[in-house]
Amino acid sequence: MALELQEITKVVGGQTHIKPTTLTLETGHFNVLLGETGAGKTSLIKLMAGLDPIASGKVIMDGQDVTKLTTQKRKISLVHQFFVNYPHMTVYDNIASPLRVAGMAKSEIQGRVEEAADILQLRPMLNRRPHELSGGQQQRTALARAIAKESNAVFLDEPLANLDYKLREELREQLPELFAGRGAVVVYATSEPEEALLLGGKTALMQDGVVTQYGTTADIYRKPANLMAAQVFSDPPINHASVEKQGDTVTMGDVSWPLSGAARALADGPYSVAIRPNYILPYKTDGATVPLVGRVSVTELSGSESSAHFDMGNQSWVSLAHGVHPYTVGEDHTFFMNPSKCFYFAPDGTFAA
Repeated sequence: MALELQEITKVVGGQTHIKPTTLTLETGHFNVLLGETGAGKTSLIKLMAGLDPIASGKVIMDGQDVTKLTTQKRKISLVHQFFVNYPHMTVYDNIASPLRVAGMAKSEIQGRVEEAADILQLRPMLNRRPHELSGGQQQRTALARAIAKESNAVFLDEPLANLDYKLREELREQLPELFAGRGAVVVYATSEPEEALLLGGKTALMQDGVVTQYGTTADIYRKPANLMAAQVFSDPPINHASVEKQGDTVTMGDVSWPLSGAARALADGPYSVAIRPNYILPYKTDGATVPLVGRVSVTELSGSESSAHFDMGNQSWVSLAHGVHPYTVGEDHTFFMNPSKCFYFAPDGTFAA
């Protein structure tokens, strides 16, 4: 089973929301759409699901052109970030609703509903109505409906966004197992890079209605195809600046450091350097050796991590480090960069080293 997009586009009021996109999504792993809000993730899902018309191109599902088929005829399931359940129905009836529409036998419906309810720990709630459930239980009901339907494709549009932290963590761990071995193409939209890494599988990076890179999630993280891809796959935002390479040394303003590995073989000239905030530390280590002096503008403490935004001339960078670190807004602080973790991009934005 595969879901293939062939040069599909979406145009609304003369404006192109999804630019020509060609992509093949397969079973056996999660296919993650990763991008900021407004990048086009939901628009692309709606095109794949048949909820919005395609301006041009084709959608091929399991070898069949489904471009002009209605959503109901595509045998798909869609789970939103909002809890979409029928308020007047019990949990059992909510899960069973698409099976009844398909005309399935009562005995088979019962078997599928109970199996899905057991998987998502909903059996004690089968006779309750949505208003009697917690947010997590309502989202589990929506997921159970998608599992029971045994669709060819399942679209999960930021399904955990409105859940509390603990429930997100629990369901995030369970989701790959829930859909494993079911033969469906699973597409999961998220704006969180960490979530994409935890889910594994393959990731399509999206920005401004374009898929900038698609491949194994871990590979994209380690080797973004261009600066745009590196920016999408970083939270907090990746640090980047213009640099000049001369011999075995690269210079950024009044800071220089020696090059290593493939970067040493680059031709001399201008490049962009990019480095994730977790490789900019408020203390020196064996790896983080290049001193960067900046004026602290914003500090944040999140759980066990501390971040600091600091200005170096006209550059604003971010440091992210484990632990609690004392920063004073408005004062200079010396941070240390790990040069071995730098990405280098050519003037056209493509990956260089």
